[in-house]
Amino acid sequence: MPDFLQQMARASARRVAEARSATPEKEMRRAAEHMRPARELRFGDELEVIAEVKRAAPSAGVLRESVSVIDRVRRYERASAAAVSILTEPTRFRGSLADLREAVGATSLPVMRKDFLVEPYQVFEARANGADGVLLIAAMLDDYTLKETLSVAAYLGMFALVEAFSELDIERAQLAGAEFVGVNCRNLRDLSVDFERFRKLREYIDPDRYAVAESGITSTARFAGVRELGYHAALIGSALMREDDPGAALMKLRQSVGAAR
Repeated sequence: MPDFLQQMARASARRVAEARSATPEKEMRRAAEHMRPARELRFGDELEVIAEVKRAAPSAGVLRESVSVIDRVRRYERASAAAVSILTEPTRFRGSLADLREAVGATSLPVMRKDFLVEPYQVFEARANGADGVLLIAAMLDDYTLKETLSVAAYLGMFALVEAFSELDIERAQLAGAEFVGVNCRNLRDLSVDFERFRKLREYIDPDRYAVAESGITSTARFAGVRELGYHAALIGSALMREDDPGAALMKLRQSVGAAR
């Protein structure tokens, strides 16, 4: 596991311990089970977008000092995003569960909690705060925990996007039962992006799974490129967060491949 992921895993484990001391797992599970049914993530025939809200990123620094989560999410919905991704990691990305709750209340789109999750408790926590799905990073979870965490998500009716950086990550994700497999083209050691990774790893995603391209999609050319490689969706964060009108930017991307509806 790269040093960055190790750091994030340790910090996440500390937050889980604090959360569990405040809300025991039985109580968190009960809260999750009493939420409204989770919204389903669906992709159409054209390349879809999971549009992200985040204030900062290690690769880009501070993206927005002040962010209206509600306004951004509503602009994404009007621009026909397939789903919304909300960063809840508090230190490096300046996110929170409060951001997640705001997003859920502002849109009818499925909302995904994006964080560095290390155990099933955090899936119950995500659902209890309204999330319809979660992002899991295969490299951060051993085989047992990955499968168990996916099982908890399925039990709660949530979708799970399992992020991969390598062929091995994809293999492990699919063996664990992942329906949505994401390829992240960022090098976590130097934070550079290698767009070629999208091409190299796409062939390892089974045809009965949904393939999602993550990171580095900053132009219409790159957006069209992942469509040509056969991806079903792109997760786009920093490029949209830099825009004053993210809805217009998203619509421009979708129109570039004839996907606007």
